[in-house]
Amino acid sequence: MPLARSLSMTSLNGLLQCEDEDLPVEDLLLFEISWEVTNKVGGIYTVIQTKAKTTADEWGENYFLIGPYFEQNVKTQVEFSEPPNPAVKKAMDTMKSQGCQVFFGRWLIEGSPYVLLFDIGSAAWNLDKWKGEFWEVSNIGIPFHDREANDAVIFGSLTAWFLKELSCQFDDKPNIIAHFHEWQAGVGLILSRSQKLPVATIFTTHATLLGRYLCAASIDFYNNLDQFDIDKEAGERQIYHRYCMERASVHCAHVFTTVSQITATEAEHMLKKSPDVVTPNGLNIKKFSAMHEFQNLHSMYKARIQEFIRGHFYGHLDFDLDKTLFFFIAGRYEFSNKGADMFLEALSRLNFLLRVHKADVTVIVFFIMPAKTNNFNVETLKGQAVRKQLWDTAQSVKEKFGRKLYNALLKGEIPDLNKILDRDDISIMKRAIFSTQRHSLPPVTTHNMIDDSNDPILNTIRRIGLFNNRTDRVKVILHPEFLSSTSPLLPLDYEEFVRGCHLGVFPSYYEPWGYTPAECTVMGIPSVTTNLSGFGCFMQEHVADPEAYGIYIVDRRFRSPDESCNQLTQFLYGFCQQNRRQRIIQRNRTERLSDLLDWKYLGRYYMHARHLALSRTFPDKFEMEPTAPPKTEGFRFPRPSSVPPSPSASQHSSPHHSEAEDEDEDERYDEDEEAERDRQNIKSPFSLGALPQGKKKQHGEYRN
Repeated sequence: MPLARSLSMTSLNGLLQCEDEDLPVEDLLLFEISWEVTNKVGGIYTVIQTKAKTTADEWGENYFLIGPYFEQNVKTQVEFSEPPNPAVKKAMDTMKSQGCQVFFGRWLIEGSPYVLLFDIGSAAWNLDKWKGEFWEVSNIGIPFHDREANDAVIFGSLTAWFLKELSCQFDDKPNIIAHFHEWQAGVGLILSRSQKLPVATIFTTHATLLGRYLCAASIDFYNNLDQFDIDKEAGERQIYHRYCMERASVHCAHVFTTVSQITATEAEHMLKKSPDVVTPNGLNIKKFSAMHEFQNLHSMYKARIQEFIRGHFYGHLDFDLDKTLFFFIAGRYEFSNKGADMFLEALSRLNFLLRVHKADVTVIVFFIMPAKTNNFNVETLKGQAVRKQLWDTAQSVKEKFGRKLYNALLKGEIPDLNKILDRDDISIMKRAIFSTQRHSLPPVTTHNMIDDSNDPILNTIRRIGLFNNRTDRVKVILHPEFLSSTSPLLPLDYEEFVRGCHLGVFPSYYEPWGYTPAECTVMGIPSVTTNLSGFGCFMQEHVADPEAYGIYIVDRRFRSPDESCNQLTQFLYGFCQQNRRQRIIQRNRTERLSDLLDWKYLGRYYMHARHLALSRTFPDKFEMEPTAPPKTEGFRFPRPSSVPPSPSASQHSSPHHSEAEDEDEDERYDEDEEAERDRQNIKSPFSLGALPQGKKKQHGEYRN
């Protein structure tokens, strides 16, 4: 069995060395613990699911995920099997013998990682005992009525129990790394440390509990970070025990990480500790073999959205669909946190600008934010039925016309076009035209809202008067349900819908990372984000001119709300002024940024955190120097050479700019040259070192 001679991360400007020359690779086991393993609740599920392949490639059979068992989830997501690792099997058997149900298998996602699932219900009879033990080690009391916190105690106690049974089998060897995500998993970390288990621990907070609550209350959060009475604020919101669980986890962990620099600042004030490493969130990037295949997908799905628009706006379709832009915002229905309030105000101002300048562009904006509804809006369903009926009518007339034309040509005659359509055909077409007449405006929502009089989006639409009038250049559609390819209205999955749109707008006030703009980027769709989102800060750091690459970053931190809204309006108005070729060039650039968001590159930060945890937990056997987080020199996109050197020159002062300016910019643009330059800016984080002949590289032999 090959032995690991060293564990190193030269590419991370940090080096971890194993001083025990005889430490077998198989003695390093990595466990990631989260409430969202196989259990989708929020964004953490996406983080773990997309990162699994990269981590499994690195760790192989020594990578395990730990989560809760829910039968409805595992039926379609998990393939059960026996643990291949005898130590894991023995620890599971010990727990099963004492009445706890533990399940093992492979999670059927990319990478197929092993999962260990605890049935919370089967161990609930231990709750009072475990709450008492947790109180003894932490002085944190859990109220009986908080079901989520009680489940976290059971889950954490089971996790700590499993790690104890496992670590007992390995003598003194530093063989286990346990990475805990969010406060729901934090109890296991606190108990592991209190029992002094030989486990290197990492804790990642994806958003602080108190930060989310305070921002939802429309408080000026970021300008008052150092002013809050943390204990008082948590107590008033009845989450003091949860806050204590989160804060204790942060301070107990060997390594504390957050997902972005903005969350790191937040954690420093809310949790009273600065993160050791910032671990940005990534995605699995699948490149198309044809360079511009994503452009073809954009055209295809845009046509599908246009079909929906034809039905929704029947009777009011007096705008050119070829000059219509599709904007959208999507996510949890958090009106202020997600920036829907600012977006609507900016749309009102954009509508005014487009009307004043008599622009021929129409903007249709989708709000994809789930809310409580009764069912589809009857008027919306009718619109799609009318569209389909018109299509069927046109097809039947076309078929009849084509048959007569075909027969005439066979006879060597040119048909009389005045006679080729008879009176019945004319009557059918007239009836079809009459059926499109409408005496009401196209609806602003596709569903019947349960409490529409108190709905913040609808109330704002009423206030600003965006009712889809003929004179409005900005039209609004609220779709209060997640998208599905089986929907009778808009039969598209979310990814297909995003690809068909022109711009995603996410002017969030509270967004620790921001997967929605990141997903737009990897699909080659420009997006608007803010400098209060982790994604926006990351792009500012790594892209010299984000706007040129289709990433518009609104300053919501250092400007007043009105100034931020004006900036957003200018971004939207500037986007409306682009011609088709400019949008295509911008989409090409946006898609190239996807390399920045690939887990192949961002996984380096998680690797650094794991190595740092080993060196801190077992300093006599692991050494890491320096301890600074990994740098990313050369990991930066410069301003594209075809973009004018002055930012002011890249925006037109009026909608009637000269076409010569566009031609000059087009002449400067060389797609292949720009793409090659950008590829060189993403340096591979690893370079494979040469191995002695006949020796196969095993997991753990980190590449130099």
